Amino acid sequence: MAMQFVVPQFIEVESKVIGPISVRQFIILLLTAVVIFVLWEIFSFWIAAILGIFSLAIGGTFAFVRINGQAFHIFLLSFIQTLKNPKLKVWERITPDVLHAKIKEPKVKPVAPIPVKESVSTSRLSELSLMVDTGGIYKEEKNKK
Repeated sequence: MAMQFVVPQFIEVESKVIGPISVRQFIILLLTAVVIFVLWEIFSFWIAAILGIFSLAIGGTFAFVRINGQAFHIFLLSFIQTLKNPKLKVWERITPDVLHAKIKEPKVKPVAPIPVKESVSTSRLSELSLMVDTGGIYKEEKNKK
């Protein structure tokens, strides 16, 4: 008897806790509320209000904003990682100085100049091709120059 397994579907959809808010969004909003409460207790009204609005904007961004289908905090981490790593990877082979010291330059011997050959005339070419075609049976004429 074959065992049947339930294959999970829609694994990229987050579970909803309160209405349309997921667990991740709820925790981020809860932490934002705690930060705003601490700011309210520490600072005066106007400073706490300004910092609270700033904290709420950051918390809302992390909770609700999605870029290219990714949560904002994952996008932000990817962006920072992209800035840290070089965009162009170039392999430069650097050999230690010890290897350079052991490598000896090959001595180059002067090469004698190659003599310039006489140009072959068309009559000479036709005689040579005839010798090749006849398999060496044809001998060139001796009295021709």
